[in-house]
Amino acid sequence: MHLSENEGIEGKRFVVTGGFGFVGSALCLELMRRGAEEVRTLDSRNSSPWSADLRQKGVRCILGDVRQRKDVEKALKGVDCVFHLASYGMSSKEMLQSSLVDEVNLNGTCNVLDVCHEFGIKRLVYVSTYNVVFGGKEIINGNESLPYYSIDEHVDPYGRSKSIAEQLVLKSNGRPSKKRSVNLYTCAISPAAIYGPGEERHFPRIISIAKMGLVFFRVGDSSVKTDWVYVDNLVLALILASMGLLDDIPGRKGSPIAAGQAYFISDGSPVNTYDFIIVPLLKSLEYDVPKLVSMSVIHYYCLDFFWLISMLIYPWLKHQWFLVLSSFRLKSSRCFILRILLPWLMSSCSASLKSSGDFFFELCDFIYWVTTQPHGPVA
Repeated sequence: MHLSENEGIEGKRFVVTGGFGFVGSALCLELMRRGAEEVRTLDSRNSSPWSADLRQKGVRCILGDVRQRKDVEKALKGVDCVFHLASYGMSSKEMLQSSLVDEVNLNGTCNVLDVCHEFGIKRLVYVSTYNVVFGGKEIINGNESLPYYSIDEHVDPYGRSKSIAEQLVLKSNGRPSKKRSVNLYTCAISPAAIYGPGEERHFPRIISIAKMGLVFFRVGDSSVKTDWVYVDNLVLALILASMGLLDDIPGRKGSPIAAGQAYFISDGSPVNTYDFIIVPLLKSLEYDVPKLVSMSVIHYYCLDFFWLISMLIYPWLKHQWFLVLSSFRLKSSRCFILRILLPWLMSSCSASLKSSGDFFFELCDFIYWVTTQPHGPVA
């Protein structure tokens, strides 16, 4: 089967839910570059770092919420293919809002599926996550044959909701339309950790902490590796997935090659997060690179405890009583406390610590929160 690079794109209409995000905006621009007749975004935000560029390039930006069926209907009416990227609850304080996580990731996905079914849309590409098969235990040379991680054993609502949503999407493959004699074909793309220009989840936190002089340790050793994917590679995978759902390809009419399939997407070479991401970033900014220090399991759980506490009290940060208590110049004091606390927590070693990359970013969340919260009026 040979397809042109713009197969199923030229002259077609597309919707990208969550199109104001890092990946969604890159996908929108690539669809426009390849000759799409119309590209729409459905996003609950009025603007983002990429929204001005999207509008300038002719992308139709629709303000709406995937939790609201009428918003989904408005965005999807008359389109040929949907890329469903909108999600919530991947990290930080969002993880604690379990009801909102379910509303966006489950109810939102159900709305997208139902509207595709009602309008006779033929292609739906769903962006999922590695967490549908990963629950903290090491996976070596894993592939798409891995079973779903048990729903009851997921430690966070994000992984659980994304797993359920992915299974709903794949089970909807081949579903006939209500009004047209066509079928809906679906597939799921599960990307690795994503990096590239404009990345907004990991890099800004690392840089902020480095500026405060708080990056003076590393966790784990170089044998701990994980998958990453460059944003352009992920966008290409999404486009290829949409082509794989075409049902009019000679030799495969009525039987799209990607229909009902789930795919893991990465750069194809697992790397150590510290060596691949953190060290080059710090060196490029001329910050000191921390030397290897070891950490015991007890210290790991201590830091996880602090991270949990920071997330639990976040909703009360803007309450008046907290502003009164915070009416002193505490920022420098908190940085000083961290400079004393963290070296002690990092003082001993355990080879059993495996999730170095995930833990580092959790710790970044905690430090960033502690040192950047508003402190109320200064007397």
